[in-house]
Formats: sequence, structure tokens, C-alpha cells
Amino acid sequence: MQTDEFQALVGYDEHHWWYAGRRRVLHAALERLPLPDGAQVLDAGCGSGRTMDELRRYGTVHGFDLNPLGVEYARGRGHADVQVARVEEIPFPDACFDLVTCLDVIEHTPDDVVSLRELRRVVRPGGWLVATVPAYQLLWSSHDVANHHYRRYRRSQLRRAGTDAGWEPAGWTYFNSLLFLPGAAVRLGERLRRPHKRRGRPNVALTPRALDGVLEWPMRVEAGLVRRGLRLPVGMSLLMAFRRPVDEPAGLERPALAGAGVNEL
Repeated sequence: MQTDEFQALVGYDEHHWWYAGRRRVLHAALERLPLPDGAQVLDAGCGSGRTMDELRRYGTVHGFDLNPLGVEYARGRGHADVQVARVEEIPFPDACFDLVTCLDVIEHTPDDVVSLRELRRVVRPGGWLVATVPAYQLLWSSHDVANHHYRRYRRSQLRRAGTDAGWEPAGWTYFNSLLFLPGAAVRLGERLRRPHKRRGRPNVALTPRALDGVLEWPMRVEAGLVRRGLRLPVGMSLLMAFRRPVDEPAGLERPALAGAGVNEL
């Protein structure tokens, strides 16, 4: 990705209603987890480090991202321990984090079980993973093509991938629910009108900044519901929490790469 393109995406991360709303839902979920004071936190796929800024409220935050430009921006925000890495090869020791967040990352990986197993390796027994992913393969569109996704998820699919990787599923909710029907209509309509056309721009580029406050409002409501322990049964995205089993040994072998040599929310 070119520097100017990445700077444009950083701007979206700062103000766009989708990113702001996702952060609200994430915090609503994290507030329900029994995290220790001064937790060791990892943001896996940290992008520009914007979410790391807010994760500081839970403890000491570390991060990594595949994009060197993202790592540069995150370090520029004052996050010293940010590295360039793949989620399949995390550059941190076994069992060193109390919480890992992985936001809209594993849908970019060829083998989600391998990615989830490697995330489990760096979490302490009894520690937590909170992941978000795009929901429903039926909603596959040019947005997914532009963002290089491998898949979208139903709850059962993400739960199965987590359990196959050794996690204990602990809670879930869909989100971006109040905009689900219009969002689904837009995507399905696009497939009917232009079944073979691929759009080069992600969806975040399609709404004007002036509408950010209005479009974020439904996700403010959803975050309040999640904070009260409610699960949203449908949405454009899915959040799921996993716990590493308490009685599991701390040391784990790094998973082989594909193609290469509890409490409820």
C-alpha cells in the first residue's frame, strides 16, 4: 500500500462512523470481562494504533501489524512495542498476555484455525481473546474483494474455528445490527446489478464525513445493549470472546503454517 493511500485509511480510522462504532462495541464487551489490573494487552493487527490508544485503559498495550506503515504510525502515537508480523507468526513469547484483541483480521488469513491457534499460544491460561469478523457469507460483495477477505462468518463457524484451535467460547454478539437491513439490501442489490464487477474502494469510502455522527448513533445504542449483557441476534459484523482453558499448560508449540514448511458477554 502506498503512503498516501495508507494516510487516507488512517483518516477513516480516526473519524469514520464504522471504526468509532466498533470501538464502542468492543469496549462494551471488554468491560464485562474479569481482566486483572494492569493487564498485558496485545492488539493483533493493530493498523495505525488508533484502537491501542483506547486499550491503554486496561493495562500495558503491545501490538503488531503486517503493514510496516501501520507499525510506523502506531509507534508515532507513543506505542513503543509494536512490530511488523503476521498473525500466523506472532513475535511474542508463549503465555504472556491477559487479553488479545483481533479486530477484523482473521478473515484475511487463509487458515483461520492456524491463526486462532497462534493467538492462543501467546495468551496466558485463563486469559482472553476478543475477535470481530464480518458476518454472513450471503453478504459477500465487492467490499470483501477490495479488502482481500477469504470468508465471512456465521456464529457457528467462528465458534467451531475457535474450538478447533483450543479456545473455550465464552460469549458473542452480532453488531451493526440496526443498519443490517439497508446494508444487506445494498450488497445484494449490487450483486444483482453488477454480478461480475469488482469495486476497488472499500465501503468506508462511500459515506460522506458529514454523516458520521448520524450513522454512528445506532452503534452507540448497540454498545449500550451489549454493556447490559444483551446479545444482538443479527448484524453486519460478529464479535466473539474466547478464553484459554485455565488448566492448560502454558507452553505450546507454534502451529505449522498452511502451505508452509465461562463468563458470557
